[in-house]
Amino acid sequence: MLIAIAAHFAVAAMLPLAARRCGRAAFAIGALVPAGSLALALTYLPGVLRGTPHGESVHWAERIGLLFTVRLDALAMLMTLLVTGVGAVVLCYFGRYADRDEPGHGRQAGLMVAFAGAMLGLVLADDVLSLYVYWEITTIASFLLVGGAGRDEESRRSAKQALVVTVFGGLALLLGLIVLAVAAGTFRLSGILADPPDGAAVTAAVALLLVGVATKSAQVPFHPWLPAAMVAPTPVSAYLHAAAMVKAGVYLAARLAPAFADRPVFWVPLVVLGLWTMVLGGFRALRQHDLKLLLAFGTVSQLGFLLVLVAVGTYTAALAGAAMLLAHGLFKSTLFLTAGAVDKGTGTRDIRELSGLGRQWPQLATLAGLAAASMAGLPPLLGFVGKEAALKAFLHATPKDVAVLCGITAGSVFTVAYTLRFLVGAFGTRPGAAPSRAKPPGAVFTAAIAVPALAGLVVGPGVGWLAPLAAGYAEALPGAHDYHLALWHGLTPPLLLSVLVLATGYAVYRAGRAVAVVSGRVPEPLRAQRGYDTAVSGLIRLAHGGTGRIQTGSLPVYLAVILLTVVAAPGTMLLLRGLPAIEAPWSRSWLQLPLAAIVLAAAGAVLRARRRLTAVLLTGMIGYGVGGLFLVRGAIDLALAQFLVETLTLVVFVLVLRRLPPPFARPGRERTGGQARSGQPALRRAEWRKALVAALGGTFVAVLATAYSAGRERLPPASAWYVDNAKPEAGATNVVNAILVDFRALDTIGEITVLLVAATGAASLALGAGRARRRTMPRPGRDERTEVRR
Repeated sequence: MLIAIAAHFAVAAMLPLAARRCGRAAFAIGALVPAGSLALALTYLPGVLRGTPHGESVHWAERIGLLFTVRLDALAMLMTLLVTGVGAVVLCYFGRYADRDEPGHGRQAGLMVAFAGAMLGLVLADDVLSLYVYWEITTIASFLLVGGAGRDEESRRSAKQALVVTVFGGLALLLGLIVLAVAAGTFRLSGILADPPDGAAVTAAVALLLVGVATKSAQVPFHPWLPAAMVAPTPVSAYLHAAAMVKAGVYLAARLAPAFADRPVFWVPLVVLGLWTMVLGGFRALRQHDLKLLLAFGTVSQLGFLLVLVAVGTYTAALAGAAMLLAHGLFKSTLFLTAGAVDKGTGTRDIRELSGLGRQWPQLATLAGLAAASMAGLPPLLGFVGKEAALKAFLHATPKDVAVLCGITAGSVFTVAYTLRFLVGAFGTRPGAAPSRAKPPGAVFTAAIAVPALAGLVVGPGVGWLAPLAAGYAEALPGAHDYHLALWHGLTPPLLLSVLVLATGYAVYRAGRAVAVVSGRVPEPLRAQRGYDTAVSGLIRLAHGGTGRIQTGSLPVYLAVILLTVVAAPGTMLLLRGLPAIEAPWSRSWLQLPLAAIVLAAAGAVLRARRRLTAVLLTGMIGYGVGGLFLVRGAIDLALAQFLVETLTLVVFVLVLRRLPPPFARPGRERTGGQARSGQPALRRAEWRKALVAALGGTFVAVLATAYSAGRERLPPASAWYVDNAKPEAGATNVVNAILVDFRALDTIGEITVLLVAATGAASLALGAGRARRRTMPRPGRDERTEVRR
């Protein structure tokens, strides 16, 4: 599976070149990769069903435990089938959807395949660092696909909103993953979940993880980015924003549930936000006239439903969540692809302008009807199986179950209503309206739409093959294990409740005009989009204010800000954690005492220096003294590097200072007859502030270095490896030289190259400035030239 992930990125890099020759066929070429990954994943299905996950790993920094790992278990297999199967279908569809003469086929195809690879890596990752890397790759791919070529203002704004929201959640996710991994003592996700840690740090980590889940899965109040992203091409919306990317948050919540679902910090926020999102998304969908926007708000609603199912943490709810996860990917991708076909065939997605398409496109209308029936929860579709299991999971007399049952019932009623609105709006016939002029959808569109639609129809009656996969995930959760996924359980309370939901949903649809008016009555202060705009505007004002106060053009201010930040951030943690026992780092040589005295005396003399050259020479004396300390301690290579740096620094300073006035400027002092006047008190206060900042910075660095050195009980694994292998591998007795010249020679060459480029750039600027000055200087006249010669 690691090769399959790598193949996605390799093919994605080549598709822009392939598109120059084959045009739209690049999408079909890209579809071969997820299709092949699907076939490969199916070969591991028997082992997964037997409860034997498939694992692979590749070390990229073995000595410090950094590696790429994958683990294909029941939940990962379910998501893999969805990601690869729908990905292959959507890429084939995209090849027909894209205009033949439209530029950027290679870019779009490459980004779609790269996204598929990142999504596959995300659901298979078994180490937290890989998980985060793939998570952010999906974010970047979404930003680039939504923004397109960047020529349209609406696309740019929507792409930036999606990027800001999801990156904010991604940073919270990264911090939460690191804290959780450190608390657990392992970066392997399976190890963390097998023995979940506890404590206040873990509680904070879980809260941070939930921020990432909520932003990625478009939960209230972060949901506006998803409807805004509908400016992207319809295949992008069908794959990223319906079947795959927005499932990342649901997948992460499902992955964490077996370990943390019993903790209120995990299930309470997800259940509350999920129910709120489910009801609000369904309510808002009833007001939409654009088919894609209607489906977008429906997706928001369904994502809330999925989060509730995976967050509750019971066996039956997990079964329902697994079934609905697959069902939602199938029916929602079908409906988005249908909306794209309608848009291409008629030139509009507005249901107020569509009429009679069902009679003109009976096959497409039938396929869309199957997907809509699954979304509404009609038998024998897979959506019905999942929703019945969801209702069964909460048919208990506890207050928690009753509240959740009421919430998902209300959300399901709105789901039925907006499903009818979509289906009738797209394919129905409006009274008194002429039939829409439409081009036939074609074989490619029909076939691509048929695959997920018929899959939902086939898996519903044949849900028996899905049941072991769902049970393999759900068995780690508490609750009675007597329920199983099936199309028919008899005349049960969940079935009667399903009938009631369908009837109520139809009634809400029939009262659509009144509901549409009410659904728009959201108070302005409670609109999430306004909250996003206000937050972004406030952040920009804060940045401008901070920049105006910090970026003043004063070098002392810049240094003070840096030093105070260093002292405040790690210094606070150092004090909270406590200092280790510090032993006096005395050397066997008595020479370190006079050298230290020289360094201290030179440092004190710099503060009293009044001429620039004197200050530079004293600073150089400090550097040479530190080099002498290195030499005394036996670090000959460090001493030579220090002497070389100090010598070069002195030369550069002298070359610069010869063009400046010898004495320091003394701002704030006005001299009359050699006496300082009124600026002196202000100057002294400024000098005391600088002295205080310098003392804080120096003290912190000294204490931090000494504490870290004293707190290290043994060499890190990487350092120990260098020490053990310097002689046999590199033939060197100096470990530092072996690292620079042999073990990390490429890094050294890179650093030398950077220095050469910087030196070349500086020399070019200096020479260019000299020529510019000579060109702008006035030429002397004839008489002046004669005088000069004389």
